[in-house]
Amino acid sequence: MADDRRYAEHRETGPGQVSAGGVEEYSPAKQVIRSFFRNRGATAGLLILLLLVAMALAAPLLAPYDPFAVSDNLMEPPSGEHIMGTDPLGRDLLSMIIFGSRISLQVGLVAVSIAAVVGTVLGLIAGYMEGWLDNVIMRFMDVLLAFPGILLALVIIAVLGSGLFNVMIALGIATIPTYTRLVRGSTLSAKQNEYVMAAQAQGANVSRLLFKHILPNVMAPIIVNATLGVAGAILAAAGLSFIGLGPSPPTAEWGAILAQSRQYIRRAWWLVTFPGAAITLTVLSINMVGDGLRDALDPQLKE
Repeated sequence: MADDRRYAEHRETGPGQVSAGGVEEYSPAKQVIRSFFRNRGATAGLLILLLLVAMALAAPLLAPYDPFAVSDNLMEPPSGEHIMGTDPLGRDLLSMIIFGSRISLQVGLVAVSIAAVVGTVLGLIAGYMEGWLDNVIMRFMDVLLAFPGILLALVIIAVLGSGLFNVMIALGIATIPTYTRLVRGSTLSAKQNEYVMAAQAQGANVSRLLFKHILPNVMAPIIVNATLGVAGAILAAAGLSFIGLGPSPPTAEWGAILAQSRQYIRRAWWLVTFPGAAITLTVLSINMVGDGLRDALDPQLKE
């Protein structure tokens, strides 16, 4: 009776449930969250990332100056008036970096969204249908994988032209094979499970099987890969902008700022230091979050 009373009291007050042995049990979602926040690196990365997102959203309120307004204060070093100094046109570097966070995060999210959506659909179809359709899809992915990702993005940009929108499309297309292969492998395993076979026996159509029964059970690797992919897309976009294939001036994109400032690196260290630090901090924080999600969603990787 005492055990029953203690069980009932805990169910009313505790966040989890209690097993017969008195051990608190958590739902899978709560277990993932608890595991994630036990990782100090992942928690720190998430806090930094949230601050960057907040900075991007509140850019017009946080920027002390118009990032596109030129002035006579050419290449001034950091000071009380201009915390990060000014560029060769007299623009406030801090304001440019704050507004640049919008572009970098947008490129990362849009490019990964394109790759994840298209790659997931193709991977589900290839893994479930198999046969000739699987061969056609995967051979096409093999053709894309024959090119290094950045080289494939360069080819696509050469065809579409430079610009922010084309950079996002190019990076998204270049990453599709990664998601397709990942999802196909997970689908081949998931479709052998009893719940999928039971749904097939009940007459569920292919779309219902793929998106209601299989997709939710292969989401963990997709989420981890997408999180890490955002960091890769931001870094790749900065590289493309650095060689002049990104958004055209006067867009305040971090890679473009570095490209415009490289000839002044000996005279004005702040012009490359602060944009480079912004790219490094953003990529590092996203990678830390991705590593934390990977460990939380698949604890076996720790062993």
